[in-house]
Amino acid sequence: MYGSGTEQELLMELAAGKRSAAEQVYSQHYPIVTKWIQKNGGSEPDAADIYQEAMVILFEKAQNLEFRLSCRIGTYLFAVSKNLWFKKLQKNQKEPGYLPETGDWAYEDDIKVHHEREAHFGQLNQALEQLGEPCRSLINAFYQHDKSMQEIAADFGYTNPDNAKTQKYKCLTRLRKLFYGVQAKV
Repeated sequence: MYGSGTEQELLMELAAGKRSAAEQVYSQHYPIVTKWIQKNGGSEPDAADIYQEAMVILFEKAQNLEFRLSCRIGTYLFAVSKNLWFKKLQKNQKEPGYLPETGDWAYEDDIKVHHEREAHFGQLNQALEQLGEPCRSLINAFYQHDKSMQEIAADFGYTNPDNAKTQKYKCLTRLRKLFYGVQAKV
């Protein structure tokens, strides 16, 4: 299993087309994305389609020598999958707007929003790195792995879920201060 120190190595292996790297990334992060999409109105086949598309995007990005992943692979895949899912839901509600004066489809706004989100994820990752342990792991367990306060209390050695919740609140407060401090510097 790859640790956080070898995320870039895993990305390089993925870019090189190593099947084992693709299988590992797929199996590691697919359940989280699937669970989230199902919670948000999707089905297992929807999740499979969205995740496959996210993997293709990651693979294409990894091929670019200038691409530097500023967050964990799982975080990137989750963000891309969420974005793709929201776009699919929005498209199902209405077709994208057509700009008659230019004859082009209006995707510039989507690209701008994507770049802004990517920048925010980078800033959030910086803030998480500065946050340190155990806060980083606690926040990750709650938000990325959907663990309950009961599970977090047991995993982190808190006496009860209320103590874990209090610690999560303190960690989030510190993270917000760090995040907005990082944003101010950018």
